[in-house]
Amino acid sequence: MTTIEPIKKSALADQIANQLLSLIKEKLFRPGDKLPQERKLAEMMGVSRPSLREALRTLSIMNVIEIRQGDGSYVSSLEPKRLVEHLAFVFSLDESTAEKLFESRKIVEIGIASLAAQRITDEQIEKLEALMKKLVDKEGDHESFVLADLKMHELIADAADNTILARFMQSISQLSLASRRYTVRKPGIFRRTIKDHRRIVKALKARDPEAACDAMLTHLNHVEQASINLFKLESRKP
Repeated sequence: MTTIEPIKKSALADQIANQLLSLIKEKLFRPGDKLPQERKLAEMMGVSRPSLREALRTLSIMNVIEIRQGDGSYVSSLEPKRLVEHLAFVFSLDESTAEKLFESRKIVEIGIASLAAQRITDEQIEKLEALMKKLVDKEGDHESFVLADLKMHELIADAADNTILARFMQSISQLSLASRRYTVRKPGIFRRTIKDHRRIVKALKARDPEAACDAMLTHLNHVEQASINLFKLESRKP
């Protein structure tokens, strides 16, 4: 288990932040927990209070820590929706960030779709079909739809049976949460996504790698265009 350890004086505030993140990941500090008093925590980590404050401010911007004036610092609820808020801000500042994200998704997910078509099991197909039914029932519930959509892409990655690609997919999925939450608000995106997903599942069920690649590329192109259009619209708002 990760423990609190002194940090070398030459380290920067981001190293302090990284150690605190590790402690939270290891559940030494849980959502809602109050961190030790600033002076005590700085002593435990062997750092100056100004460096600790800078690290806490960084984690506060990331919505990992809540700084309550006169009360101390608390671990936030760690809800995914809050944790990706700053990513949405980054995307809105630079259209190319969203474009690069989709470029990465196409490279990874199209390859995953091809492998999944070759390796998917009957049980995994049943899970995808069951999830498709749930997706149809999520119209109007944006958050549930986004999470179900994410789960579908994760199931396809599992079907590819490649642990390295699955790791890449996990990282990309976390980054894409922000863009998914933007895109789901666009009129017509729900029905378009359902149609695209049905085509992907059909190709996987047929064990057709070429059709699976084509269906995944078509889906990602649709979502990318909707996402970029929304980012442009948001950036024009005063």
